[in-house]
Amino acid sequence: MDVGDNRVKILFRFYSDVLEEETVETMWAIVMDQEKGLYKIDSIPFYAPLVASNDIVFAEYDEKELMLTYRNTIEYSGNSTVWVVVMDDSVEVNIIREIFKSMGCVSEKINDAYFAMEIPAIIDYKIIKQELGKLEKEEIIGYSEPCLSTHHQF
Repeated sequence: MDVGDNRVKILFRFYSDVLEEETVETMWAIVMDQEKGLYKIDSIPFYAPLVASNDIVFAEYDEKELMLTYRNTIEYSGNSTVWVVVMDDSVEVNIIREIFKSMGCVSEKINDAYFAMEIPAIIDYKIIKQELGKLEKEEIIGYSEPCLSTHHQF
């Protein structure tokens, strides 16, 4: 399906534990059923918790926000989101991203020390978690699991 003309931005408003403040984030989504307000998230969340790529969400136009605004998640994709901060200044963020890319996890870099990573539902999270734990123990990274699907909980 060509999503070129079928994508919209959705606003998410939430309290960010990372930023410790009320925050907004916009994400791309694919229109599934505009009349019913159903959209499939087509982004990796940078800050919004409890939502992952490919989740189906309900959003509606909000007069106050002046744009489509997230209301709730209708169907979970089974994907998870992990946020990673590179703590060791001598390590390039893209090197860490490549480690996880080789394990099947795509990511989006936010800056030179922070990226959001998607864990697809079909990936064995135990292997990813081991690598995250190893890098954290070596004090190279810190990470959080803001959206861990039931497929990835053990």
